Amino acid sequence: MKSLSQIATLSAILTAFALPVLAAGDAEKGEDLFKRCKACHSIISPDGAKIQMGGKTGPNLFGVIGRQIGSVPDFKYGSGLTELNAKGMIWDEALLAAYIANPTPWVKEQSGDPAASAKMAFKMASGAEDMAAYLATTK
Repeated sequence: MKSLSQIATLSAILTAFALPVLAAGDAEKGEDLFKRCKACHSIISPDGAKIQMGGKTGPNLFGVIGRQIGSVPDFKYGSGLTELNAKGMIWDEALLAAYIANPTPWVKEQSGDPAASAKMAFKMASGAEDMAAYLATTK
């Protein structure tokens, strides 16, 4: 028979794996919300297909989910994302949604560096999960 602490540990592990599923956003809503991101970002596939045209201030977001943080060639990232790149962190929907909601505090927390910065000043107070779900479809 399992001890109470083993059951509690197993329960915590299963809950942790279920949270991203529960927090999943709506990709259709995210696609509509992308107009807020177009001032700085585009979504262009490697073959040149233009999924969403926008600015070049931010990196191309095609395939961002599953990509190493801060890894678009020739894009100059802020210190925080550069530090997370060095740690080998990979964007998933939950991480990207948290970043989009409030970039600078997220970067400081994830890097452990209180001086780390995020070049992205925009905060998506609502709909970050939807945006991450939409960006997950652009692969």
